[in-house]
Amino acid sequence: MLGLFSKRNTTQMLGVDISSTTVKLIELSRSGERLTVESYSVAPLSQEAVIEKNINNVAEVANAVRNVHTQARTKNKLVVAAVAGSSVITKVLPMPDGLKDDDMETQLTLDADQYIPYPLDEVAIDFEIQGPTAGRDGSVDVLLAACRRETIDSRVEAIEQAGLIPRVIDVEAYAMERVFELLKTQADLDNRATVAIVDIGATMTTLSVLHRGETIYTREQLFGGKQLTDEIMRRYGLPMEEAGLAKKQGGLPDDYESDVLEPFREAVVQQISRSLQFFFSSSDFNGVDCIFLAGGVSSMDGLASVISERLSTPAVVANPFADMIISPKVNAVALIGDAPALLIACGLALRSFD
Repeated sequence: MLGLFSKRNTTQMLGVDISSTTVKLIELSRSGERLTVESYSVAPLSQEAVIEKNINNVAEVANAVRNVHTQARTKNKLVVAAVAGSSVITKVLPMPDGLKDDDMETQLTLDADQYIPYPLDEVAIDFEIQGPTAGRDGSVDVLLAACRRETIDSRVEAIEQAGLIPRVIDVEAYAMERVFELLKTQADLDNRATVAIVDIGATMTTLSVLHRGETIYTREQLFGGKQLTDEIMRRYGLPMEEAGLAKKQGGLPDDYESDVLEPFREAVVQQISRSLQFFFSSSDFNGVDCIFLAGGVSSMDGLASVISERLSTPAVVANPFADMIISPKVNAVALIGDAPALLIACGLALRSFD
């Protein structure tokens, strides 16, 4: 899987997040313990380019990747991108301790057929040793990850067509775990915290629950900011582009707040509440310590306070750059405005320092 579990990386890479409506790029550097945002850029995609996190138009995505790289004004061409967690099958398997990597790969490939519902020649696999198997001497737990090659290949092809080099294809859930280390300080949480990160994109909302820094639950649902855009188009007769701008910049009629925005805000709260109830009903947990709001919708005025009040849980708009240095060539105001939508890209860029 292009080094999903590669050893410590000494090469700086660009985090490139390919979502349903945009391609986002983040470049980070580190000096001591301080991180610096060296460059960032966002480019739009049409509705047909990426459908439910699967690339449908490689040429358009490649063009958007090329655009963000040009706009970022970076000479770095090494890229780490990601596939959605729902595209990846993971399984922890006990294996004999002391096997060489080649022997481990051979054995895992033989065993993988039991757990992967696709022909093995259509699947890319990777693995990482987690540590000794509890209660079994001479055995280690190995995390096996598998993904359809076509899912990976479409991202690799788009990046290569853009003239860049795909160094790593990661998993969005792992990128989120990395970026959570930055969010903990924002909400003054300790290492034992259980948190929900709700990423509200244009068409998809993803709930990730992390306990002690590790993902224990993920749920995706078809709901996002496009529903608000569609309602603005329908009610006020605006084309999509104008509706999108009006949603961000204002200028809509007086009844917009009460008749359009408030019902949508209520729908967001209901979606988050429902997703959390699914998590609680399928686990031993009955609450979370904090809800982080990510994605473009999360910056909506008053949303965090409404969620805090209705769900009786602190809700914070995620900003992974709060404690970072911002390079002079980066538009700091634009970066902070886009910050909640840049969590995956930031988590991917952090892969450079694993």
